[in-house]
Amino acid sequence: MYVVRKGMVICMTKYRQEVLDRLDREYGNKVMCYLDHKNAEELLIATILSAQCTDARVNVVTETLFQKYTTVVSFANADPKELEKEIHSTGFYHNKTKNIIACCKALMDKHNGKVPSEMEALIELPGVGRKTANVVRGNIFHEPSIVVDTHVKRISKKLGFTKEEDPVKIEFDLMKKLPRDYWIRYNTHIIKLGREICIARRPKCDNCFLNDICPSAGK
Repeated sequence: MYVVRKGMVICMTKYRQEVLDRLDREYGNKVMCYLDHKNAEELLIATILSAQCTDARVNVVTETLFQKYTTVVSFANADPKELEKEIHSTGFYHNKTKNIIACCKALMDKHNGKVPSEMEALIELPGVGRKTANVVRGNIFHEPSIVVDTHVKRISKKLGFTKEEDPVKIEFDLMKKLPRDYWIRYNTHIIKLGREICIARRPKCDNCFLNDICPSAGK
């Protein structure tokens, strides 16, 4: 397969690798996580909180939250009304409170209070889908994982990496097309690109380091 940009016909495999190489040159090749955490439990809860909320807001909330609730047990035994007050500013706080408490109770009942590394075990936890599971697997257990958030979904389509709409289908599509050792950092690179340059409503194509090869540049 090929991609056409500015009259150039480029082999899709070489094109994808060029995109990844440029992302590495621009943002580095270290694995990053934008959610502050000290362990697997904190990252799991922070990721649940990040649904429909910015990482920056979650980090403000968890700075005090993780001082008040220091263990899985303390979250499992939390008073729902108190926890709702603590996480109110992240939005959808009723559901998030219910999921966090239920998730931590499940960790106590089924996993001795520890966060499991297996995908199947993670997605059985209340409030945990594949996105959250992949964040934990990639950043804590260093398992190659594709995290599909709004930035990855939107920009992967603009780059021509996928035509899928469903996040799970996008995840598996990207797993086929991207090198395994790139999977986890692809998410953080694309988040940074989406926040700074490829902004949803006003993309700065003229300032983008992918401008000359991106099939959506200027559109």
